[in-house]
Amino acid sequence: MADDKPVDPTVADSLALALVDSSDAPILLLDGKLAVIAASASFARTFQIDAASATGRSLFALGSGEWDVPQLRSLLRATLSGAAEVDAYEMDLKRAGRGARRLVITAHQLDYGDRANVRLLLAVSDVTDARLAERLKDDLLREKAILFQELQHRVANSLQIIASILMQSARRMPSAETRTYLFDAHSRVMSVATLQQQLSASKLGDVELRSYFTELCDSIAASMIPDHEKLRLKVEADAGLATADVSVSLGLIVTELVINALKHAFPAGRGGAIVVGYQSRGSDWTLSVSDDGVGMPRGSQPAKAGLGTSIVEALAKQLGAKVSVADSDPGTRVSIVHETAPSGGVQAGPTRPV
Repeated sequence: MADDKPVDPTVADSLALALVDSSDAPILLLDGKLAVIAASASFARTFQIDAASATGRSLFALGSGEWDVPQLRSLLRATLSGAAEVDAYEMDLKRAGRGARRLVITAHQLDYGDRANVRLLLAVSDVTDARLAERLKDDLLREKAILFQELQHRVANSLQIIASILMQSARRMPSAETRTYLFDAHSRVMSVATLQQQLSASKLGDVELRSYFTELCDSIAASMIPDHEKLRLKVEADAGLATADVSVSLGLIVTELVINALKHAFPAGRGGAIVVGYQSRGSDWTLSVSDDGVGMPRGSQPAKAGLGTSIVEALAKQLGAKVSVADSDPGTRVSIVHETAPSGGVQAGPTRPV
């Protein structure tokens, strides 16, 4: 067949030489003995080799012999025999009096159909600067991670100190009203501290809400519920995830609603349970805090909204969710509902001060 005829080596070499001469990249054309047939101007300039004097010399004799690397020699011979191809082989070129350069070498056999006229086209890329930039980037990332861990540690310590001071101050205050405010502040600080721990433990940037709500409620219960047999705080949540910024808002909402229930749902030492619920359906979700306490106040005059109510409504609006408050007979249920196509904004209803 005509396609099986050997290629005229003179014509093929002319084409290969034209390719080498016109290349802006460092390229060598080698013969079957790995001697240089031609070197591109870029190769000669990059590696400070005289292109004319390099012709006819072995690749491994160029310069001061720095190209004579046993693994490169083996790979090129295997490529000549057709047993392999050098594709992105990396090596360090070490020259006396100069810094080592990191090279990526690619070599392909030019098949002339004549084993007596085997040619090898070898291309070289100097990636020293790119590798150095990558190492610097990796070093900066490691340094950033260390600094972030130190920051997390300092934040955690600071929050614990603030919470401890608030608790000690509350216990010393003779005014019941002032103690209440300080206990509220303590609970809010602890909620932020719990979230901070969750965020620092999250490697992917998402927070697993069930464990987060559980730790958050455990923290609130430890500081605000004196008798855990009489009054219980529990979590019923699915395996939902939230980004860090969303989880911050959800955690603050839970804190405000749980504190509200503890303050108003169980007067005079009444017992019962508070349940924090979370269910998600794709991008839709519902966060709820329900109790089996005394329920919402009766009468024509609704209770004046407190700071906690304003915080919950602001956070819900930020999340694109609506707030609903309803009797759960017994008790009260407050729901924060996020729907892909919400039917309305914040739903007004009977309130109790938060």
